[in-house]
Amino acid sequence: MEKEVVVFCTVSDEAQAESIAQTLVEEKLAACCNIVPHLTSVYFWEGKIQKDSEVLLIIKTLSKVYALLEKRIKELHSYQVPEIIALDIKQGNSDYLKWIHQVVKP
Repeated sequence: MEKEVVVFCTVSDEAQAESIAQTLVEEKLAACCNIVPHLTSVYFWEGKIQKDSEVLLIIKTLSKVYALLEKRIKELHSYQVPEIIALDIKQGNSDYLKWIHQVVKP
């Protein structure tokens, strides 16, 4: 059975987060996307420390569609190098994990 994963992706604002989330769910690349507003990110970019307000997407999906999901996010994202990080789900509510398998379709 394919492994369930959680993908983290930061974006510049809530409108972009909603657009990406809607697309990923509509295209069955994700079962669910949570939008977490009002983050402050501090990072090193272009030779200096940057500080920006961002929005976090928490995306629940399957490892078998990760490559397609990453490609789609890159097509929709405004950043030159977007954060797209997948973590395996080690444990979880079995009914919820089954639901992810029912919804996500490559």
